Amino acid sequence: MSSRDAEERSIISAADLRRTPVRIGLALAILTGLVLAAIVGLGPLLWLAKAAVSTTEDTVTRPLALWPSGVQWHNIADAWTSIGIGRSTLNTILLAAGTMITSIIVSTTGGYVLAVLRPRWAPVLQGLILATLFVPGTITLVPLYLTVKQLGFTGNYFGVWLPAAASAFNLLIVKQFFDRIPAELYEAARIDGAGSFGVFVWILLPMARPILGVVLMLTFIASWKDFLWPLLVLTKPETQPLSVALFKVSLTAEKSLLLAGMFCTVVIPLVLFLIFQRQFLRSAGAAGAVKG
Repeated sequence: MSSRDAEERSIISAADLRRTPVRIGLALAILTGLVLAAIVGLGPLLWLAKAAVSTTEDTVTRPLALWPSGVQWHNIADAWTSIGIGRSTLNTILLAAGTMITSIIVSTTGGYVLAVLRPRWAPVLQGLILATLFVPGTITLVPLYLTVKQLGFTGNYFGVWLPAAASAFNLLIVKQFFDRIPAELYEAARIDGAGSFGVFVWILLPMARPILGVVLMLTFIASWKDFLWPLLVLTKPETQPLSVALFKVSLTAEKSLLLAGMFCTVVIPLVLFLIFQRQFLRSAGAAGAVKG
């Protein structure tokens, strides 16, 4: 698109932009929009951070005041120990790590079968997998629970790991990425003597690092915020994640400690994203292309 076409399609012309009042008004409009977006996006998180180090009385009576009774830094440590946030955080990390591992195994092997090996029944299997995306999760909840119970996985992490690993969405996006890899690479590897397993491990997986990074991040977020399924499957309090543990103690715990625990639940994945944001954004941007 040329600069002239862009100017014709823009709301404000170049001649208007040369006028000082128009430039000032446009800058104020942009600044106002950014401030409103920041308030909407960061406001709840900032309020939760304030409430996490406030007394219960301050939060209930003066929710918008900035620490009338002083900052209560001990709320975080008390919540970590007294209402079991530390143990529940470890459980949540174990659940997320197991889910990511099993999800990567299922999505990569399934995508390899559908995109590279391509047996005769692959189109039928792909259609069945795609059809599961149109089935509401609430409909499959009861039969899935009965299946997990029949297998004896209720009360342990396998009851959460295995159903979460069978994600049709993850499998199909990995399969779509594998479809974009030139078939000549597989043929060259087979000519060099690599079998199906060697092609998968030494050719496909190294090239699939961008899409695998996206799958890992999406799986981690879904596992971290999952509530209903761990509530049904993990019946022992010592194995329950943060989402379930906070729900269980919400009626009995002091509000200040409960809010401190909720802040820990929110800030941990946020910090992890800020640490690995460059890798995640790079993977998300490279997922649509094949690197040689």
